[in-house]
Amino acid sequence: MVSVGTIIWLSSELMFFAALFACYFTIRAQSPDLWASETELLNIPFSTGNTTILVLSSVTCQLGVFAAERGQVGRTGSIWQVNKWGLREWFILTFVMGAIFIGGQATEYVELVHHGVTLSSNAYGSVFYLTTGFHGIHVIGGLIAFLFVLGRTYVARRFTHEQAISAVVVSYYWHFVDVVWIGLFATIYLIK
Repeated sequence: MVSVGTIIWLSSELMFFAALFACYFTIRAQSPDLWASETELLNIPFSTGNTTILVLSSVTCQLGVFAAERGQVGRTGSIWQVNKWGLREWFILTFVMGAIFIGGQATEYVELVHHGVTLSSNAYGSVFYLTTGFHGIHVIGGLIAFLFVLGRTYVARRFTHEQAISAVVVSYYWHFVDVVWIGLFATIYLIK
């Protein structure tokens, strides 16, 4: 039931992001000259690296889910034996990668503000910060969810089926956030 409920909730989140995409394309169609000048300020190589980190975090998250499905909560070997990592190690790595992504977004925001692109500077700034900002809030929500799952594994005396389901549900959310970012990245940074 938790998985089904999460999928239904993610469907509503999909509609929210669809509205943001519609807003972006509508305002972009009304101000093509503004988009041409403002998109030149974007640091595409930096954003590509940041995107790569987020996409790879989906891989580490899924490896954590596979460990949870095996009932392996912690590593069975040395920290350097990645093939023996459990849910905790994979989710900690995923958390770190997500935090790096958020730090990268903050760095990009500072750079754009330095160039005069703010939330209230023009239509481009408004749409850019709304779409990427709401996505960032969702990433932070995912990071908090990872902390809850990890906390439960440390507090519980034994790893249960319910904890494995929690890990799976958090992975649904994380994969959703990654897919949304791929769409946003393509729309904002790549489509001219």
